[in-house]
Amino acid sequence: MAIDRKKASMVAAVGLFILTGCLCLVYLCVTLGKLEILEGPYYVVYGEFDSVAGLKAGASVEIAGVDVGRVDRITFDRKTEQAKVFMRIRQGIKLTDDVIASVRTQGIIGDKFIALTPGGSDHVLGNNGQIIDTESSVDLIGLLKDYVDSKTK
Repeated sequence: MAIDRKKASMVAAVGLFILTGCLCLVYLCVTLGKLEILEGPYYVVYGEFDSVAGLKAGASVEIAGVDVGRVDRITFDRKTEQAKVFMRIRQGIKLTDDVIASVRTQGIIGDKFIALTPGGSDHVLGNNGQIIDTESSVDLIGLLKDYVDSKTK
């Protein structure tokens, strides 16, 4: 039993269509999930914060609004009783020892991220370097509660 050319070309076209659809789906998953499959070289720095409420591993690290890295992990340091945030910074980005790391929010109720403000020092942080100057996240609900409580008294 021979398969005619018309049927064979139809099967090939359907297969090609399904393959293209699967590739598009993989592309969307990687893009929307912000997965970094081909991640370049990076180095790790960390900072200690009083509060990192809402910040999650994988959040962006930015300088002047440009993405320069990701939050790698967040731990609690029992000795200092502070949150320790480890950040992966792209290799070409040089951070000085007087850089300031701040937990910020994108918009009013957006995701949290780390904003780095460069300093003027000549000493560059290396791998596992510590960012000394940090600013914790602002708790908007706590501020509103304090404001309402102050007005009711």
